[in-house]
Amino acid sequence: MTKYPFLDLHDATAPFRDDIIKAITDVVDSGRYVGGYACEKFEKELAEITGVPYCVGVSNGLDALRLIFRVYIELGVLKKGDEVIVPANTYIASILAVTDNGLIPVFVEPDNRTLNLNWDNVLAAITPRTRAVLTVHLYGRVAWDDVIASRLRDKGIILVEDNAQAIGALSIKGMRTGALGDAAAFSFYPTKNIGALGDAGAVTTYDRKVADMVRSLANYGSDRRYHNIVQGYNCRLDPIQAAVLSVKLKRLDEENERRRALADIYTSNIKNPKITLPLSADQDMVWHQYVIQTENRDEFTQFLDRNGVGWDIHYAVPPHRQPCYQKEFGHLDLPVTDKIARTVVSLPISPTTTADDAKMIATIVNTF
Repeated sequence: MTKYPFLDLHDATAPFRDDIIKAITDVVDSGRYVGGYACEKFEKELAEITGVPYCVGVSNGLDALRLIFRVYIELGVLKKGDEVIVPANTYIASILAVTDNGLIPVFVEPDNRTLNLNWDNVLAAITPRTRAVLTVHLYGRVAWDDVIASRLRDKGIILVEDNAQAIGALSIKGMRTGALGDAAAFSFYPTKNIGALGDAGAVTTYDRKVADMVRSLANYGSDRRYHNIVQGYNCRLDPIQAAVLSVKLKRLDEENERRRALADIYTSNIKNPKITLPLSADQDMVWHQYVIQTENRDEFTQFLDRNGVGWDIHYAVPPHRQPCYQKEFGHLDLPVTDKIARTVVSLPISPTTTADDAKMIATIVNTF
């Protein structure tokens, strides 16, 4: 039996249940089941929280990224065959969005302390074909360098954020993730800090042309009814999911602060030489995951199982090792990324994990 579950979505949703049911009922009673007020309301709220003028709700986080790169192709900023620098340590969705658009991902090793994008490696990877950089705020940690980002912009390089895991985090200059680059993708998969009751996503940007094209592409490529300016998709945000997200978004800062408190408990109480703790954040972190590392992962996870502690791995197989990319990228030598994939373990930090739970989990980890 798992005494300390990694994540229980039923229990995590329970505090919102009454408000969610009312919000869903309002959508049902409205008679508007595609688009409409619920979507417009959520887009406005997310834009205001993020600090950007434009937000477009879409179907999920992968589609948000796919649409961003497709938009820049449609606007003539990118073209098929251009290179996009990407972190090698990320979920595969980050890479799928690049290759789906005929762009070439250039993998760079992460910082072995933050496990996130190493911006010095970005500079070293630039070639005459580099047209964009995708930074991923992995595990809720801000992956941003203002100085290097400015240098990249001076070179005309587009900066895209994969903000699927760091909604609400602040950079050193006090700007929210999702407002740092030229465009950003959000995911509201149920396990995220702010999660829907299914799939949902969004794109934020400062550029109205980008926002308008995202909206067109997500709606069959149309700018008005029966007028399709590009060959698009059906990637619209469902209004029921938008209504649910508006309910949850009100508690964004509260949820992130609760996660910070749990992370502080782990960091202060876990003292085991076999366990490497995550680096303290030099920028704000919202702890989508609390990721430790150990060279004895199989032994450690079996130990957690025996002691009733839930766990997960983010991520066990990096994109360049996935079967679907073996032909193109399987030859790459990325030792830092491969080591991370062998050693990471995520501890419980969900909405149902209590401070007492975290203290007990830390005690258990110390006996490994």
